Amino acid sequence: MTSRERVLSAFQHRPADRLPIDFSGHRSSGIAARAYPALRAALGLPSRPAYVYDPIQQLAIVHDDVLDRFHVDTLELGRGFCQDERWWADWTLPGGQPCKMPIWALPEPHGAEWVIRAPSGRIIARMPEGSEHFDQTWWPFLDGPEDLTRIEELYAEHMWTGIASPPGPSVQSPAELAAGAARLRASTPRAIIGLFGGNLLEMGQFYYRMDQFLMLLAEDPVRVHRFLDALVEIHLRNLERFLGAVGPYIDIISFGDDLGAQHGPQISPRMYKEFFQPRHQLMWTRARQLAPVKVMLHCCGGVKPLLPLLVDAGLDAINPVQISARGMEAHALKREFGRDLVFWGGGCDTQRMLPLGAPEEIRTHVRQQCQALAPDGGFVFQQVHNILGNVPPANIIAMYEAVASYS
Repeated sequence: MTSRERVLSAFQHRPADRLPIDFSGHRSSGIAARAYPALRAALGLPSRPAYVYDPIQQLAIVHDDVLDRFHVDTLELGRGFCQDERWWADWTLPGGQPCKMPIWALPEPHGAEWVIRAPSGRIIARMPEGSEHFDQTWWPFLDGPEDLTRIEELYAEHMWTGIASPPGPSVQSPAELAAGAARLRASTPRAIIGLFGGNLLEMGQFYYRMDQFLMLLAEDPVRVHRFLDALVEIHLRNLERFLGAVGPYIDIISFGDDLGAQHGPQISPRMYKEFFQPRHQLMWTRARQLAPVKVMLHCCGGVKPLLPLLVDAGLDAINPVQISARGMEAHALKREFGRDLVFWGGGCDTQRMLPLGAPEEIRTHVRQQCQALAPDGGFVFQQVHNILGNVPPANIIAMYEAVASYS
C-alpha cells in the first residue's frame, strides 16, 4: 500500500498492510522545536536547523529523513510552501537553542517576556519568561458591544487567527495556493492534510474570552446565535475559496473546536445540539460537496458524551483522542463508536506516559493502545497531541518502535 492508500483504508474501516501513522501532519500531532534537535541526534541523523512552523506552540517542521525513519504516512499542506529562506529569520528558543521563525510572526522582546504584535501594532500574544508557548492577550469583543460586521477584519487582531503557519502571507491568491498544493501532491505518496479550522465554540472564546463566552451561551442565547450565524457565513465563504483551490490535492480537511476539558465536555450535549451541531453539519456537508475529502475534527478533552451528536453531524475522524480525560478509555470508545468514527490519535498518553515513563513502559502502553483501537481498521496512530519539549528522545523512539512491532 502507498501511504495515501493506508490512511484512506482507515476511513473505510478495513485493516491495512500496517498501521497508518501521523507525525506532524497537523498542528496537534507535531513536536516542540526544543525537543526536535535532540531527537535527530538520538536517531544518528545530521544536525539541521529547527524551523518553527507554528510560532504559538513552537512546533518544528519534521524533515523527510525523520518521517521516513518512523514510516509516517501523512503530510501537512503547509509543507509545500515557504521553502525559500527569505521567509525565515533567526531566533532563539526559550531553552537557548537557535531556530528559524517565520518572518511574519517574529517575536520581539518586551521586558521579561516575548510578544507578537498584530499589523496594527497591538500586542496579541505573550510568552512569559520560563514558558514555551504564547498566550492570547486581547479579545476583540470582550469589552463593549460587538460589531459583527468586523469579525473577519479582526482575524488579524487576535492570536489564533492572526499568527499564521505556512503558507501564511507567502500566498496572495487562490491560484498560488492551488499551484503549491498541486506541486506538493505530485511530490509525495503521503496523505495530505489541509488545515481549515472553522472553529465555532473556540472562536467565541477567542473573541469574547472563554469565561465570557461560556456565560453568554447560558444567559444570552439570541446574542450567541447572531454571532455564530455571522461566523458560519464567513467560514462557508472561506471554505469555498480554500477547497476551490486545494480540494483536488488533499485527502483530509481538518476542522478545529476544543469542546472538552479534562473531566468532560465544556458544554452539555443539549447546548452542543442547539448551538453547534447544525453549524458543524452545514460546514462538513459543504466540504464533501466541494471536494472528495474526509472530515476530521481536532477536539481535545473528555468529549465522549458529545460523540453521538458529532457522528450525526457527519464527522469522519476525531483527533487527538485524549485517553487521559474522563470517559475516553480506548476499549470503550472502540466498542461504542468504532463503526462510525476513525480514531486519529490515542496511541500514547502525552500528559504522563510519554514525558515521565521509561522506554519499556511506553512500549507496553503503546501496544495496549494499538490492541484496543486498531482491530478492523478505523485507527491512525498518533500520540495524544504534540510532543512537548521535556520528552526524552529515547521515549519518542520507543513509541515508534512499539508501533512498528505491533504492525
